[in-house]
Amino acid sequence: MHVSLSHCRTNRTMAAAAAHERKRQREGNAAPSTAAAAAGEAQYVYLPIADALKVPGVRVCLFAAVSEIGAVVRSRGTDFTLTLRIVDQSRTSGISVTFFADNTALLPCVRSTGDVISLHNVVITMHYGEFFVTVNKKFSSFALFEGKVSTEFRPYQASMKYHGSKHDDGILTQTRMWLVYHPPGLKDLELQLSSIKSDSTFDLVCKVLHVCQAPSGEWIFYVWDGTDAPTTEFQTFSDTEAVPSVPLHLEGAPLPREVLCTLPCIGTVLRVFTNKFSKEILHLQKDIYWARFCNITCKHEFGIWKGTLLPSSRVRLLSNEDGSVVERSKMYDSRCAIQVHRQPMAGLHKAPDITDVEYKRAGYTTLMESLTHGQVTHKFKTLVRIVAAYPCQGNDLHSLVTGNYCLRLTLEDPTARIHAYVHKEDGIFRRFSHSGRVDQKDEQAFGCSRARRS
Repeated sequence: MHVSLSHCRTNRTMAAAAAHERKRQREGNAAPSTAAAAAGEAQYVYLPIADALKVPGVRVCLFAAVSEIGAVVRSRGTDFTLTLRIVDQSRTSGISVTFFADNTALLPCVRSTGDVISLHNVVITMHYGEFFVTVNKKFSSFALFEGKVSTEFRPYQASMKYHGSKHDDGILTQTRMWLVYHPPGLKDLELQLSSIKSDSTFDLVCKVLHVCQAPSGEWIFYVWDGTDAPTTEFQTFSDTEAVPSVPLHLEGAPLPREVLCTLPCIGTVLRVFTNKFSKEILHLQKDIYWARFCNITCKHEFGIWKGTLLPSSRVRLLSNEDGSVVERSKMYDSRCAIQVHRQPMAGLHKAPDITDVEYKRAGYTTLMESLTHGQVTHKFKTLVRIVAAYPCQGNDLHSLVTGNYCLRLTLEDPTARIHAYVHKEDGIFRRFSHSGRVDQKDEQAFGCSRARRS
């Protein structure tokens, strides 16, 4: 059943309102209802977005939900500008609203997507064939309300010129009830890093920790949500000379240490690549923000997860009070509170069956904790996967034990990948078959599947 949010039900009423509005603008009257305002009670006619599009150039009032939050940027002049996207039941695809102010404090500060905004005296305009809502600093006003169902009807932010009416509470309640069954965003496409799959498209709610431009010209987002990405499958070959060297990271040069030390030590930091520059990049370079990456994809490169923004991908900024952000923050805090949950969550669940270590009471340390340790030389216990070894033939390992050589292992956990060098006085080499190959139990430790070469 379609429930209208407007007091205007027919095209005749809407046309009459439009004619009255044009006359009022010619007379220079900016008040929505002079008689009501004189009586101390403002009255506003709220149009559904679809109906407002039929009267471009006329001041209208809207009640809608915020589906996207843009970045605050400086306009070509002296103002700051912010763009929101709003939706209602008459236009679920939404429409963009642009605000201008000489001070960022005067712009809307939306706490969460799904919150409700009331707009007074805004104008529908068209630019390059697309409709927009224009907010004029001189006569437009706004108010923001929580989107969840509540008995609270007071806005958490309102512009100085905003004046509500006694009928607003009913319209706010209708909008909130509609949002219960039609929340913004597609939750069924939303994944955490712990459940991503190769070559599929999905939405990711994550914290953007760092943004930089690679030497290739690509932009890289370093994103994190507190969970561990799934381990990838490696192919091993008996002829190791044909296998290319395994890189430690995808971005070419490693991050500067001062940047590396700002990254979390628990949970995967995914690199998301894009060739397209956007204004969100400028915003995200200034500070750390939560965001929703819409319609992105991931794949494996050298056993490392790589995210990619598609032409249809979008980056939506989120506030710290957004429901999805609060949920992920609580999950991460819960994980950090229990020591056993700090170790890798995904790919090493069989570790007790294939390892035998001393200091069993000591807690596990992630590789990122080691990389960011204050001392270069330090001891720690960690749970890792062996990605590669050089040399890896049995006869070569015998030479390592008898000579002055070392074994280079490439190790990884969900937080990082490193090279580790094992000298003969530091390690004992076991469980290698007579053929010089790693046996079946060691393949478990490697997390590998064997591939035969023709």
